[in-house]
Amino acid sequence: MQSQGAGVSAKHFAVNSQETNRTGVDEQVSQRALRELYLRGFEIAVRESQPWTIMSSYNQINGQYSMGNRDLLTSILRDDWGFRGIVMTDWIGIRKGLETITEVQAGNDLMEPGQPAQVKEIVEGVKSGKLDIKDVDRNVRRMLEYIVKTPSFHQYPATNKPDLKAHAAITRQSACEGIVLLKNAQFTMHNAQSAAPCLPWKDGQVKTVALFGENSYNFLSGGTGSGCVHTPYVVDMVEGLKNAGISTSKTLTDIYRKYYEYARVKFQAERHPANWFQQEMFGQQKYPEATFTPIAIGKEVREADAAIVTIGRQAGEGADRDIATEFNLIDTERQLIADVCKAFHAANKPVIVIINSGSVIETASWRDEPDAIICAWQPGEEGGNSMADILTGKVNPSGHLTMTWPIAATDHPSTEGYANPVATPHHEDIYVGYRYFDSFNKEVAYPFGYGLSYTTFEFSKPKVKVSGKTATVSVTVKNTGKVAGKEVAQVYVTAPKGSIEKPAQELKAFAKTRELQPGEQQVLTMQIPVRMLASFDEAGSQWLTEAGQYTFKIGASSRDIRCTATAKVGRYSEKTTNALAPKVKLNLLKQ
Repeated sequence: MQSQGAGVSAKHFAVNSQETNRTGVDEQVSQRALRELYLRGFEIAVRESQPWTIMSSYNQINGQYSMGNRDLLTSILRDDWGFRGIVMTDWIGIRKGLETITEVQAGNDLMEPGQPAQVKEIVEGVKSGKLDIKDVDRNVRRMLEYIVKTPSFHQYPATNKPDLKAHAAITRQSACEGIVLLKNAQFTMHNAQSAAPCLPWKDGQVKTVALFGENSYNFLSGGTGSGCVHTPYVVDMVEGLKNAGISTSKTLTDIYRKYYEYARVKFQAERHPANWFQQEMFGQQKYPEATFTPIAIGKEVREADAAIVTIGRQAGEGADRDIATEFNLIDTERQLIADVCKAFHAANKPVIVIINSGSVIETASWRDEPDAIICAWQPGEEGGNSMADILTGKVNPSGHLTMTWPIAATDHPSTEGYANPVATPHHEDIYVGYRYFDSFNKEVAYPFGYGLSYTTFEFSKPKVKVSGKTATVSVTVKNTGKVAGKEVAQVYVTAPKGSIEKPAQELKAFAKTRELQPGEQQVLTMQIPVRMLASFDEAGSQWLTEAGQYTFKIGASSRDIRCTATAKVGRYSEKTTNALAPKVKLNLLKQ
């Protein structure tokens, strides 16, 4: 983005791990977990791309607000990483117990939206000697250095005529790249002679689909808060299938269309007039699910060749998800899946569940019932077209999960800490996500990095070469199936036993092939800086890669390792500032 002359703001810096009381909660985290997990993404962005701005988060970290935390905004961000841009607060910048003077001293250059009281405090702070004018001058200089880079300063000739059709085509393609096929069982269609994978549908095999689920007709394109984009349109499942030459059952579509309009108007009528923010920032709503009797579902079987049940979840900035009703399926949804599967299977007709959600939901209790499950995420304005491309095989799914899908939300050890929205101790430490589940051998619904394809792939010839400060990993990926497709090779590294406890394995690189034809192969090469193999040594305030034999595991998920290679890595260390030490004792999780 910045190569085009427009700045980027990376946010929220840092540990904005929950929305409940996010303007005051104290996130209590070890220095190691901070460096290895919560700060790492920002560090990569700063070191590789130098974003023009970084937005400090509302919350506290180890007893101090992020926006007034000099350890965070100066010692780590600027001294350790070399950040050269500006730091801005999130909106509504005044915090109880936090002086604006402290923010200036910490290195927060821009207060948003800025209050007259803050201006007065800065001026009086300088006059009284409480605030050094050198700190003010430094922040002003950074602001000016930022301003002279901006398009507005350079009088960029802006246009209000972007190529929206080209942009829509990009969203349709990029959504397909990320859609994840979770299940694709063998199924004997009523109009077929032998069993075959449920998907993709062959030409003419499925002419009419019975679309169940409110979100089939209200396809969620994006999230809430800053994830909300007011799109000019959203292609739902009805339109997407129609564009692919597949119709939807008339009676069911008519019922849901009228129900959606009723739910939308009802929601608007019951919304408090003062809650304009809820519409402006929260975009599409998730409405209550409609109910159908088995008799009504049975009538749809005669008209349709297959059924789709879409389970939707809206989420994003502003509120945490509820485990009982948003991670778990509600009773109406469970019953709908069960009744649809029972009725359609009795007629040898398949059922596909589409998960239209920005984040994980519970699947273990119902995943055996449908014949295929697809995680569409929240795929943008062309979502229905992207889904039709996947269902019909126009595009072979190649997305992989970016998070572990647990059997229960409480399987995450971090769940316990979130019971206290005032002070949240991160006792789980570095054992977050797959680092926990893989290190402690916990059963999961779907492992980190998981994703199926309509074809099969073979991984071979793994190689690792360490030269200087870089480990180069290569692997040959071959399409061994019958249709073209792409695959993602993931490199997990297991470190030798040393002085610092390590997770069982950590993802250090990944790469996707081009579209490979049946029998075609490609060599993927990935480079891993030796410093990225390091753990954070709190005692020495340093990054430390201990010398020894490292195992590089290459596979299709964290639990589907196809081949391995080993290499000796020399000792590497990198001193850092001793910053953000917790003020309370944390009982850290150990293997």
